[in-house]
Order: sequence, then C-alpha cells, then structure tokens
Amino acid sequence: MEPILEASNIVKVLGSGAAEVRALKGVSLELMPGELTLLMGPSGSGKTTLLSILGCILTPSEGTLRIGKNMATGLTSEGMADLRRRHVGFVFQSYNLVPTLTAAENVMLALELRGTPLSEAPGIAENALKQVKLAHRAHAYPSKLSGGEKQRVAIARSLAGSPSVILADEPTAALDSENGKAVMALLSEVAKDKGRGILVVTHDHRTLSYADRLVRIEDGKIVGRARRRARPGDGAAAAADH
Repeated sequence: MEPILEASNIVKVLGSGAAEVRALKGVSLELMPGELTLLMGPSGSGKTTLLSILGCILTPSEGTLRIGKNMATGLTSEGMADLRRRHVGFVFQSYNLVPTLTAAENVMLALELRGTPLSEAPGIAENALKQVKLAHRAHAYPSKLSGGEKQRVAIARSLAGSPSVILADEPTAALDSENGKAVMALLSEVAKDKGRGILVVTHDHRTLSYADRLVRIEDGKIVGRARRRARPGDGAAAAADH
C-alpha cells in the first residue's frame, strides 16, 4: 500500500549565524492510509516544526514532501497554501474555534476557506457534525460547549473538506481523562477511512493504545518506530518495526 504522505530526509534550519539551529536533522516519515500514527518526544525535539512542515505551513531547508500524488517541494507559498487547503485538516490543543460562530458555522467557515460552494456548505457541515456525534449541538456557540465538545467540533471542521491527511497537535492536552479518551477513540475511528492518514503529536501516554504506529523523535531525529498489532480492547502490545 502506498503512503498517503511521505516526507524524506527533512532538514529544517532556523535562524542564521551564531543563532542557527538545526531543528530537524534528516527526518523521514510515512503516513499510511487507514492508520493513526502517534509522534512522541520531549519538548524541543522538533515535533511542532515537523508538524508544520507536513502541514505545508513551513518549507523544509532540505528534503522532499509528498501528499498523495502532489509534491510539496518547490511550490510557491500560494501553491503550498492551496495544497494545504485541499489535502490537510488540522486539530489543535486550543480548538481554535471562532467564539461568535456556532458549531455549524465554525465548520462552514473552514469549508468557505477551501472554496466550497455556499449552497453545499450547510449539508457538509451537518454531516461532519453527525460524524462526531454532535449534530444536536450544531447551533451552540463555543461558550456553551464542554472542552470535549469543542474538540469534536474541531475534528468535524478538519473532516469537512475530506482531507487525505489530518494533523492533530496535542488534541487531548486540555481535556480530562474521560474526554481525552473519547477524542482519541473518535480519531481512531476516523482513521479507519482508507483514503486518509492521521498523525497525532502528543505527550499523553494515555493515547498509546489508540495508535496503529508510534514514532519517537528526539533532538530533531527519529529515534524509534513501532507498530501496534491491534486496536484498543485486545491487550496487544506494540511491536518494534526497526
């Protein structure tokens, strides 16, 4: 099976001269369709920089990035933005919902940015909220939603444009244990779509049982990879790939 995202030998240099920092030192990473991959590592290991490059927000100093059939390497900033809008969905720790918009309107705003016709947006938003079991909260404002509900709206927003890649940055960090597990169970379910791959950046070891793959990064380099044999509930341990 072909990776849905493939990053090869990614190097990212930040700053210059005496302030130069090599944030990433030749990182290679694949996301497979139908799988949820966890990226774990200590603060300052390069997780956020790598996530920004995979999401076509930052350009690597060296290396190549492919999403689906599309090469991101060498694109202009406009080309990167277009690739990001069409193929990448984001989920953030802080939800990033617009407080003056309802749950449905927050999802529709993302669709508008992707160029979805206005006549189609309400139906797509409704279906996305149904997918995260929040159709009954479509007209609620963020201030009236719990933390878990806000994160599910954020996941619905990321799903609405049918992206091939979803990148989640610490999606459980602001949630209690029960809501954190619910969000990871939802992402795990969403990841079963064979047309999509999901990467979750996290420090939260409670998320381990939801992963198909685990990648560890330290000091800008991949230091370990493991593949789980099964999903939650069957007691299987992770097996090292290499």
